[in-house]
Amino acid sequence: MSVDWVGYGYAALITSGGIIGYMKAGSVPSLAAGLLFGGLAGCGAYQISNDPKNVWVSLATSGGLTGIMGKRFYSSRKFMPAGLMAGASLLMVGKLSLALLQKPVASQ
Repeated sequence: MSVDWVGYGYAALITSGGIIGYMKAGSVPSLAAGLLFGGLAGCGAYQISNDPKNVWVSLATSGGLTGIMGKRFYSSRKFMPAGLMAGASLLMVGKLSLALLQKPVASQ
């Protein structure tokens, strides 16, 4: 069993972004979205740690955030926070897609 450190780091990034958005701007929607999506990403990282082929929660979470934050970045052209989150989410989608495409290793 290998731990999905990248997934846990991604979940921490999402959660901390929501908390920082709340602290700096008093944005309750940022806090709620950060906690919701961070929790889902953490749950997905836990699932991947137990079964490397169980990527669906992480893939849905990072795919959803890629779309949402990508649209916000396209509209605002501001790197922080929308561009950073869209980029990190897109990288996670790529990582998870590669995990799906890998052939299973034969056990001995």
